[in-house]
Amino acid sequence: MPLSTGARLGTYEILGLLGAGGMGEVYRARDTRLGRDVAVKVLPEAVASSPDRLARFEREARMVAGLNHPNIVTLHSIEEEDGVRFLTMELVEGQSLASLVTAGGLPLPLFFELSISLGDALAAAHERGVVHRDLKPGNVMVTRQDRVKVLDFGLARIAGPKKAAEAATLAATVEEPISGAGEVSGTVPYMAPEQIRGDTVDARTDLFALGIILYELATGRRPFIGATGADVTSAILRDTPEPITRVRADLPGDLERIVDRCLEKSPRDRAQTALDVCNDLRRLKHTLDHGESVKPAPQDAASIAVLPFVNRSRDEEDEYFSDGLADELLNVLAKIRGLRVAARASSFQFKGKSEDLATIGRKLNVATLLDGSVRKAGNRVRISVQLVKVSDGYHLWSETYDRTLDDIFAVQDDIAKSVVKELRATLLGEEPDSKARRQVEAEVARAARGRGQNTESHRLALQARHMIERLTREDVMRGIEYLRQALELDPENALAWADLSRAHLNMAGHGWAPPEEEVAAARAAAQRALTIEPDLPEGHVMLGRIQLYFDWDWKKAKASYRRAMELAPGNAIGRHGAGILAANEGRIEEALELYRRAVEQDPLSSGGYGRLGIAYLSAGRPAEAEAALRKSVALAPQRIQAHGHLALALLAQRRLDEAREEAEKETDALHRLLALTVIYHAQGRSSDSDELLRALIEEWATGGAFQIAEAYASRDEFDASFGWLERAHEQRDPGLAEIQGSTLLRSLHGDPRWGAFLKKMGFVTS
Repeated sequence: MPLSTGARLGTYEILGLLGAGGMGEVYRARDTRLGRDVAVKVLPEAVASSPDRLARFEREARMVAGLNHPNIVTLHSIEEEDGVRFLTMELVEGQSLASLVTAGGLPLPLFFELSISLGDALAAAHERGVVHRDLKPGNVMVTRQDRVKVLDFGLARIAGPKKAAEAATLAATVEEPISGAGEVSGTVPYMAPEQIRGDTVDARTDLFALGIILYELATGRRPFIGATGADVTSAILRDTPEPITRVRADLPGDLERIVDRCLEKSPRDRAQTALDVCNDLRRLKHTLDHGESVKPAPQDAASIAVLPFVNRSRDEEDEYFSDGLADELLNVLAKIRGLRVAARASSFQFKGKSEDLATIGRKLNVATLLDGSVRKAGNRVRISVQLVKVSDGYHLWSETYDRTLDDIFAVQDDIAKSVVKELRATLLGEEPDSKARRQVEAEVARAARGRGQNTESHRLALQARHMIERLTREDVMRGIEYLRQALELDPENALAWADLSRAHLNMAGHGWAPPEEEVAAARAAAQRALTIEPDLPEGHVMLGRIQLYFDWDWKKAKASYRRAMELAPGNAIGRHGAGILAANEGRIEEALELYRRAVEQDPLSSGGYGRLGIAYLSAGRPAEAEAALRKSVALAPQRIQAHGHLALALLAQRRLDEAREEAEKETDALHRLLALTVIYHAQGRSSDSDELLRALIEEWATGGAFQIAEAYASRDEFDASFGWLERAHEQRDPGLAEIQGSTLLRSLHGDPRWGAFLKKMGFVTS
């Protein structure tokens, strides 16, 4: 029975009922010992009467009591009086966040003040391993001084999978918490898909609820609605919410991207940490406060993704041709100034998939999609293309070309010109007059330079690129052979020379052939490409890679990558190289910004998130590194070094068992041995670490000297580490190109030999 005003619970005098829910009644009470008002929460009988559930509840309550944050309500004590179990907490004077939600959304200054505070509270709790599990506006108070206070942190308990799923289906109201046998599992409009399905939940579950709250605060309405609880849960599981910038036109596009990341259905695609979300909100607020330009919403930007064209030929072997045409169009469009183009690694993720265009556009963060199909029969080809606006599915332009292969270059140019003209007219409001038309034609002609003009050479080059993208030793070698045939027919095909350089670098980088020979061949091919076409961005990228990893010529590498970015603003690879150089010269914030922009352009690239994660780790921000690296692993679980780097991010947070489990998943033997050697040493398993280090030396003394130096440095064996760094220098080990970003070598920084070695590498000139 509810307690009446004036009743006593030990030294607490009940002053009135504040509220009630699935976890019991909450009262305002007077602590007669300390002379202060507190909140008293009486636990429901189902919890208080079960020894197991009560013990579990008390364990969690002790964790919550350890939280000390200005935006989290303080838990004072867990007490019992006359068989009544209750909690005492800080009393917050104010109103619930739910009462502040207004039609049309909050003013942006208040929105940022509340949302950043809410994100801060989540970040602090998650860092201590505490997950809320029932985050909603009703569990957030705003004091009279506009300070956010989160209630009930970590005190909600998830029901078992079967009960949670049943409760979600049978909920009588969409406003009240769902319970299974008295165990709160969430409140329907704010539940994540994994909660509804009864799957395992973690901190990312709170981030989905945070995304719903941000959406509601910004627009005045929830993203997922329905007449019943079942309708709402169905919407959460299946529907894509209307973009916030379409609900409220004055909201910045960057805010839409932040909210969308929180509302991803799959936890692995979602924003990974509250700290990440909070930092994004702070950066956006700073941009707005200082009057800086804000990125427009995707549907208002001149942005495009070229999806892989469907092969409609009878011969499945012609798939190289359909992929190649889309790839070449993408590369041409990426060189057009003012046009943002999703990178190949991301757009080709949708090859063979049937996702709707709105979902694809949102995931790729673009306003338009170029879709197409190719039917090839002998020397004739039919190419059908369509340009679609993501926001409403409207076809901006479409065309079908029936041509011979001799006309293939003219068709590609025609498609590119039509796309650019349409985007500029529709999205940027440019008048399609003769001057604009001539300008577009000149830009496309400039972007298409270097591809050669022999149709058979072009066909062989497309086959080669198809092989090289598979990234196995046999396929890359076949690609090299195709390129040699292509260049015999057309020695002036600069793009083919650039592709040949890339193939030889792949052979060298993966140890599939003697590095000296492959690097020499790659250098000759890149230089030949630039001799034919000095403004070929692909050639500058390849030359920059050689100068960075094999020549250690930082000045020339920087110039090459800068030139590549100038010539092809849409090429994310140039930013990766520039980011590595910036990090190695101590400009870590610049490196992070380069990687963030690369990821924005290539949002489904495992490698891009891997680079971002390594930079965060170098910057001493392991939680953010973990988030980026988990995204990298989710996008490509078998990608080499992905699990190894994630293990190091976990190691930096002293989560040693998790780090070991992650390291054991690493597919590359060298980096698996390195990570486990380091982790076993950190765990105090010296003999195991010694054994793995011996194996590392036995198998990788040639080709892994840099990693062996890292292993010794992590064990504080400085003499051995410097010895292996010298050996790496003698072997021209490419790993030394990123020496200053290595977190495993940090222990060497105070040694006088460190500065001397950097000077030897050319990093220190004085």
